[in-house]
Amino acid sequence: MSIDRFKGKTAIVTGAASGVGLKVIHSIASEGGNVIAADLSEAVHDLSGLYEGRVKTIVADVSDSSAVEAIFSLTESEFERADILISNAGHIVPKTILDTSEDEWDQVMNVNAKALFLLAKRAIPNMLEAGMGAVVVTASISSVVGLPSQAAYCASKGAMLQLVKQLAVEYAANNIRFNAVGPGAIATPFLTRYFDAQPDPAEAEAAVRASHPMNRWAEPEEVAKAVTFLASEDSSFTTGEILMVDGGYVAQ
Repeated sequence: MSIDRFKGKTAIVTGAASGVGLKVIHSIASEGGNVIAADLSEAVHDLSGLYEGRVKTIVADVSDSSAVEAIFSLTESEFERADILISNAGHIVPKTILDTSEDEWDQVMNVNAKALFLLAKRAIPNMLEAGMGAVVVTASISSVVGLPSQAAYCASKGAMLQLVKQLAVEYAANNIRFNAVGPGAIATPFLTRYFDAQPDPAEAEAAVRASHPMNRWAEPEEVAKAVTFLASEDSSFTTGEILMVDGGYVAQ
């Protein structure tokens, strides 16, 4: 593996302020890439100027088309175009369908599935002009299996994976690749919020751990390595795939 896999490339990373997105940014920038880091949290600005100024930041709600336009405008003004798109922002409402409100359903679908639609729609023309591109989506085990109390989340993650497959077929001949990673539980603030929303957080934590054959959850850098593999030319003949990073969860 080259230590400069991303030299001369520019990546947009959403959900950038913590967890997997943060690790992806450090990986891409440390291997020579430029990065536009987008997040809903102001904490994303802590990354501004890192790696000799090759990391630029923006606060943006990726479910809003005007915010997505602002992300790409910044990319084009700073680095000309995006060669790589990492759609990593996510939202979960841990409820059954009976307990999920219409507003909660819309919020999950917007942050997860609609955001991918908006980001891909904006990225593809630039990638077509460049004659190449790579899009990597943070999907989930919830993209491929049903899980209790995840009605909106499973629906949104399933939609994301199906869009990845459709786009992969649509643009394969244009050398634009679309892939997804399918993590199980990851040690991130996202997981902590999930546990905190449960009636018995300690019981929920033990159950999630036991549900993974490796009897643990992933560290963010473990998932980030899969993301950067799919974003790089190391996976140049891979498109339309979901790479499970789930400690054996879906193999059961």
